[in-house]
Amino acid sequence: MSLSEVVVVIAILGGLAGTATMSVRGHRVRARQDVARKDIGAIVQALEAFRAMNNRFPTCQEGLDVLTRARTSHFGPLLRGGAVDPWGRPYRYDAPPAGNRCRVVSLGADGREGGQGGDQDISSDELGG
Repeated sequence: MSLSEVVVVIAILGGLAGTATMSVRGHRVRARQDVARKDIGAIVQALEAFRAMNNRFPTCQEGLDVLTRARTSHFGPLLRGGAVDPWGRPYRYDAPPAGNRCRVVSLGADGREGGQGGDQDISSDELGG
């Protein structure tokens, strides 16, 4: 093989590797977003259970941490694990005004409000909760 043939082969392999990397990255982003949606669904269910037992949602001061503590010596927490999104940040909880729905939000990959694609916020609003 000549040097030019080797360079062409390396360039082709590099292009294929770049394409594969971008494809895998897109799958990873979607997978994290799917995990966030499932987590938010579980958190909303735990919040509804808390409300059924206490006739109220947790306050902002109590936050989601109240769901992860054991309720009594006989009953475990309403939410197992923690309330941390797939990007390692706590889910944001907005306590509702009297009688309204609560709101749980992950700020996406960038950790800031708004965003597109992987940076898109995911909230209980889009899940109907």
